[in-house]
Amino acid sequence: MTVESSALYDVPGPKALARHRLYGILALVVIAAVIGWVIWMLFHTHQFTYQKWMAFQYKGVQELLLRGLGNTLKAFGWTVLFALPFGALFAAGRLSDHRAVRWVSTLVVEFFRAMPLLVMIFFIFVALKVEPLWALVAGLTLYNGSVLAEVFRAGILAVPKGQKEAAFALGLRKTQVMTYVLVPQAVRAMLPTIVSQLVVALKDTSLGFLITFEEFLHAGKLIATNLDYDLPFIPVVMVIAPIYIGMCLLLSWLAKWLERRGRRSPREGATPVADAGPVLDAQG
Repeated sequence: MTVESSALYDVPGPKALARHRLYGILALVVIAAVIGWVIWMLFHTHQFTYQKWMAFQYKGVQELLLRGLGNTLKAFGWTVLFALPFGALFAAGRLSDHRAVRWVSTLVVEFFRAMPLLVMIFFIFVALKVEPLWALVAGLTLYNGSVLAEVFRAGILAVPKGQKEAAFALGLRKTQVMTYVLVPQAVRAMLPTIVSQLVVALKDTSLGFLITFEEFLHAGKLIATNLDYDLPFIPVVMVIAPIYIGMCLLLSWLAKWLERRGRRSPREGATPVADAGPVLDAQG
């Protein structure tokens, strides 16, 4: 039996495979030990007592959490709705042929990327007297939109120059080149980074509790600091954290689904063409 070689590394032999299995077993043992220690500590500190979990059986607490989750999704939805066009607009500005437009766009993007998000949210909320929801959405839009502008610009610049040159050679205008040639190709490369930034925006909605916006983390904080339930901080974390993780995983799944659709061949689903059949000569 022949063993295929690799240009990047040597194929591991029997001893190397045995070492790798040993490393894998040791890693699993260490991970299992850490998980076991954490669970033991939770029991040891009485985090699973009825007193700490009784809050979640009350309808008022459940409605508080659902209302907070709804407000989180509302803030995230508005942020996505505003941040994506903001990023596309200023990415186009940074790629403009007009120097003034390019400089102004660069100044805006770099300023809001460098400004701490919490400072922007507090400034909009306190100085401009904006409602908590819109102060949070504005801050998230300015920061994440500026980051997305750089993502869009980098993605478009990553498309091979020959694509743009060929489109101009066909007589297309710059807007048509961007719309029909560069952007569709760049989106495939940008999609994972865009989704990663949207995940950041989703998690940053939790900053809303600092300006009294009743989002998901704010609702959890109200429950965790309640003396009537023996300050159930860890139970609240164990309830809220999986929901945040689930929403982020859902975004990642959506990105993979869109990526698969983008890679699908455009000829899929086309009507099959029948064979021409044998060609008969003039005497046949």
